[in-house]
Amino acid sequence: MLSLQRPLLVTCLHLLLLLPWSHSRILRHTNGFHYQDLSNGNSNGNGKDEIYFNGIRLHVESPQHSVSATKGSNVTLLCHYHYEPELTTPRRTRVRWFWLPAYTNTTSPETFARESKVMVAMGGRHRSYGSFKGRVRLRRSAPGDMSLVINELQLNDTGRYRCEVIDGLEDESVTMKLELTGVVFPYYSHEGRYHFNFFDAQQACQDQDATLATFEQLFAEWEDGLDWCNAGWLADGTVQYPIRDSRVVCGGKDVAPGVRSYGHRHKILHQYDAFCFTASIKGTVYYLKHPTKLNFTEAVQACASKGSQIAKVGQLYAAWKLMGLDCCKAGWLSDRSVRYPITTPRANCGPLEPGVHCFGFPAPSMKFGVYCYEQMI
Repeated sequence: MLSLQRPLLVTCLHLLLLLPWSHSRILRHTNGFHYQDLSNGNSNGNGKDEIYFNGIRLHVESPQHSVSATKGSNVTLLCHYHYEPELTTPRRTRVRWFWLPAYTNTTSPETFARESKVMVAMGGRHRSYGSFKGRVRLRRSAPGDMSLVINELQLNDTGRYRCEVIDGLEDESVTMKLELTGVVFPYYSHEGRYHFNFFDAQQACQDQDATLATFEQLFAEWEDGLDWCNAGWLADGTVQYPIRDSRVVCGGKDVAPGVRSYGHRHKILHQYDAFCFTASIKGTVYYLKHPTKLNFTEAVQACASKGSQIAKVGQLYAAWKLMGLDCCKAGWLSDRSVRYPITTPRANCGPLEPGVHCFGFPAPSMKFGVYCYEQMI
């Protein structure tokens, strides 16, 4: 008897699957989002069935496409979500913030795979990751507000941020770019031109309170007037140089001005200069008033005696570009170079153009002034 029931059960199930409404059914998920599967003769022309949404819709938005901030400051990246139609009761949603460094190729199909987590939050629980740990929080100023607050911005925080809101099977996201206000400066070794491989260049910029510049940062500086005839590493591993005035010794007189590129180079075997990027500083750079000129060792000690430290090249550039430091006196810096910042060109102050002018790397025994850096507490 049992053996006779089994074929009958299979036949009944088969008939149920053949009923017309079995091919045009509503798939109901526990999160309240509803879809209609129109797979019975309704394809998109590519042989793929279409799924139509006929319920609640999740929207994630931001009024920001690009955000500019200063190093050491706090910044808020805006992200809000809402539902259509509006809901009468709150729902448990999860938010994830991701970060893609500025030097990453955002057009690559592997972009998402290279994103790093910044924060994950659900309800009152949250977790931050990597260099963002302890520096980020959600603002939550109103229902649906998932804006990210980043404290104590660092040079390496620049890049693309993505806010993803998840509700059950639904997820939507929005992206924005974070940039720091700063200045790009060319930098070379005390041994001479073209002595940095890529990793040497990274370290050299870091030692001077800077980071390797991105192409976008170098291009913006070129638009602002930077003209430099020596090629340098950028953060993406390319080697480029900005030319405003075309000339024979800089790639050819008949070649159009612009940021010229050597493309990617071997990061260990090839050697060039560096283009560094620095942003505003949390402190003051000043020329030390001293009764006599100083050799390098005396210069370091003189700053220390004032409760300061000898300034780095990146700090001097930031003070010149962002704080208007103007001083027609050459002084030692921490890398044993001698430089001075000019915002208002004038006679007897070097070239008739603004900039941080450099005397190179004199012998440490030679006598100059010194630029000190006093950090804010």
